[in-house]
Amino acid sequence: MPSTPPPPTPSCVPEHWSSREVDPSIRLDYWRDVAHNWVDVQPLSPGDALDASWSLLRGEDCFFGTKRSTAYEMRTSSRHVPPGEDMVVLSLLEAGEMRLNAAPGEHQHATAGMLGLYAPRQEGCYRWGEGARQTYVALPRSLVLGTLGREPGNLLLAPRRCALAPALAAQLAHLGLLARQPDRVSAQEYAGLLDATRALALLTLRNLGRQGEAVDLPDLLEDLHAGRYVAALRFMEQHAHRHALDAAAIARGAGCSRTRLYEAFAARGATVMGTLRELRLQRARALIEQDRRLHVGALSWRCGFASQSDFSKLFKARFGLSPSDWHRQAWAGAAG
Repeated sequence: MPSTPPPPTPSCVPEHWSSREVDPSIRLDYWRDVAHNWVDVQPLSPGDALDASWSLLRGEDCFFGTKRSTAYEMRTSSRHVPPGEDMVVLSLLEAGEMRLNAAPGEHQHATAGMLGLYAPRQEGCYRWGEGARQTYVALPRSLVLGTLGREPGNLLLAPRRCALAPALAAQLAHLGLLARQPDRVSAQEYAGLLDATRALALLTLRNLGRQGEAVDLPDLLEDLHAGRYVAALRFMEQHAHRHALDAAAIARGAGCSRTRLYEAFAARGATVMGTLRELRLQRARALIEQDRRLHVGALSWRCGFASQSDFSKLFKARFGLSPSDWHRQAWAGAAG
């Protein structure tokens, strides 16, 4: 009997706002209305015209945003959080700096590349530097509390504290780039990416709650295979050039055991090493199409294949042509 097709993925259309759409005299009020209903916001220099932009993706119980702005200050507290919108934010600072003076012991200075966990209901004063870009995913506080196992606070997620922080940071940066280029993917693809980001965020919180212990706990809240899958892909992308990369190393990079890693890929009808091989071959094909010169041995080594012969056989089996023939075809029209 034919299998039942999976339910269609819901669509997710990017929304965009820019302070440049309104007169400079009302930009701050405009920005408060569209982007900062949780906080009190003021420019660092009174009289300066705010210049800010924001792209947003909305999910069923989360949302993703990427913002850029001139320097400003925002103050958070429980009185600013509207009923039913008690969220916690996992935020990557992609550019610029942010200084946070919150509860005792929570003073922070975040710079580009840092990932943090922030609770808007907590008292805090955030100062965003000129040109700061924040890319983040916001989740209901009740969900974060259940996943983390304790009340969320304001803290920076260093890799030594949370093994999956680099994977989530890479995912946020990638989705932020796509959200700022709305014609690159479809509404259904945005929805799938948002779901994957949410799953990876929950897996990161769970890892943080366990303080990186190398054990697997029962999935009490929901199936976290999607998060493990995304974390593993991010790790593979960063380390695909390593010839000795195996399932054990990928599992460590994804913050789970090999058993859970295999389960995560099997849930998508894929295998761990098959996915790694496909990633390496796709990377090799892209490099062949980018460079007029071709050295198959150097290319295979660069893409993680220890054997040039094995690489050439796998490439031809996957794409129908040898690397040399593919290079000739790709550059045939460039000679003239």
